[in-house]
This record gives sequence, structure tokens and C-alpha cells, in this order.
Amino acid sequence: MSDPIVVGVDGSGRSLRALVWAAHEAALRRCPLRIVHVLAPAHSYATTEEGRTWEAGNRDQGVVTEAAAVAREAHPDLEVTSALPSGTPAAVLLAEAEHARTVVLGAKGMGGFGSLLLGSAALQVVGHAACPVVIVNHVTTGHRRVVVGTDGSVHSRAALAYAFEEAELRRAELQAVHAWSHPGPHAYVSAAQDAMAKEHRQALEEWLAPLREEHPGVDVVELVPDEPPVIALARASDRADLLVVGSRGLGGFHGLALGSVSHHLLQFSQCPLAVIRPRT
Repeated sequence: MSDPIVVGVDGSGRSLRALVWAAHEAALRRCPLRIVHVLAPAHSYATTEEGRTWEAGNRDQGVVTEAAAVAREAHPDLEVTSALPSGTPAAVLLAEAEHARTVVLGAKGMGGFGSLLLGSAALQVVGHAACPVVIVNHVTTGHRRVVVGTDGSVHSRAALAYAFEEAELRRAELQAVHAWSHPGPHAYVSAAQDAMAKEHRQALEEWLAPLREEHPGVDVVELVPDEPPVIALARASDRADLLVVGSRGLGGFHGLALGSVSHHLLQFSQCPLAVIRPRT
């Protein structure tokens, strides 16, 4: 059996949007969908009254039952399984990621997932998961465009490979963005600035060349904006169905789980964000 798309659900509207995206992704990739609802550690139930424990168990089971029904209704041929493991959300989902094709989470959620803006289990999963992680703030459709940010780093090359796959699956245009910032005033246009822009464009073409050969049907648009990467990618995400970035770029410190660009885009992306780490 192929590795599944794993989606974390908690009964919130945001996790429902993550479920919708994950089910569509699993259908596109023709792989199973695994729905995971993390229960509080068992000892916390033991301290409650028996009736409350039974009520909580019914509610938890209802969350996964409803999620599975939604996924099967949208994609009748999709293989759907579910699990209610006990533990901390980050630990459970990181363990799931070891055998997953992708882990999908809502941008914010109730209970264990918390708020990405404040640091949460979801943020830990994004920074440390062994597989791609997609954070869904809201589901966008109809743009038929995938955007990927790249800077030549190992992480961004993994992001490029993932983005080409997604664009091919979705029959979408791929916008490859290599943002850079000229050290001088932006109003000042010089021969040196033009030369730098040409150099960055040539580098982007080199990074794209092998993947273009591997995916000849993907229509690629190259963008080399002279502006900070977060601004360029956040703007591009407003017209995309998926934004793809590496977990760290060339500017990251060794050992850091998540780079500043990917971290900021968790807040500012206007479409689902895929954060990619190279498989080791």
C-alpha cells in the first residue's frame, strides 16, 4: 500500500478545510487518506467523572466519523482510514509523518493545534516532519497556478521537485519565483543592477532545467523580482492554489528547523502553503 496523505482534524471549521484539501490531494495522487484526531493523554480522562469520559469519547469518535463521511462523499473511490491515537498532537503527528506522503493541517485549530501565530504543535510539525507539510488557511480553487519559491538551496530544490509534481497533477501553471534584493536604492537603475538581475535569472533557469525535462507538460513562468522573498511570495500566493517553499533557504542558520521566509509565510500566505524538507 502506498504512503497515505495524513490530515489532522479536531472538529473545527479550519480542520474541515484541511480535510477537504487533503482528500482532494489524495484523490489526485491516488493514495489513501488517513484521518487523525489526537486524544488527550489517557490519564487526563481518568480524573474526570465517568459520564464526562463517555461523552468525550463519543465526541472524539464523532469527529473522525464525520470527517470520513465528508471525504468519502466528495471522493467515493478514495480509500479512507481513521485513527484516534492518544498523546500530544506534535508527537503523534511527527510519528505519523514518518510513514506519510504528506501531513495536512489547518492554519489554526482548537485544543492541541492552537495558533500558528503563537507557536504551536502545528508549527513543530512544520519544522520537524520527515515529509512535506501543508498548512491550509483557506481552500483556493480556480487559479490553476502553483507558486514555488527557490534560492538554489537543498531545501528549495526539494520544493521545486514537489511543486513540479503538484503542477503536473493539477494541470496548472507553475510560477517559479527567485526573489532577490539589490543593495542600493530601488529607484536607482544601473548597469550593475541589470547584470545582477540577469545573473539571478540565469541561475533560476539552471535550477529549473532538469525538472523541465522531467515534466515537459508543465507550463513554467519564471519570475525574478527585485524585492524581499516574503513580499514576493505572499503577493504571488494571492493568485495561486498552492504555494511551495523549502523549510530553510540559503539564509538559514545550521540546525534551525524553520527558516524566516517559510515561518513568515505561515502567517502571510493567501493560499495553502506546502513546506518541504529534503528526505534524508
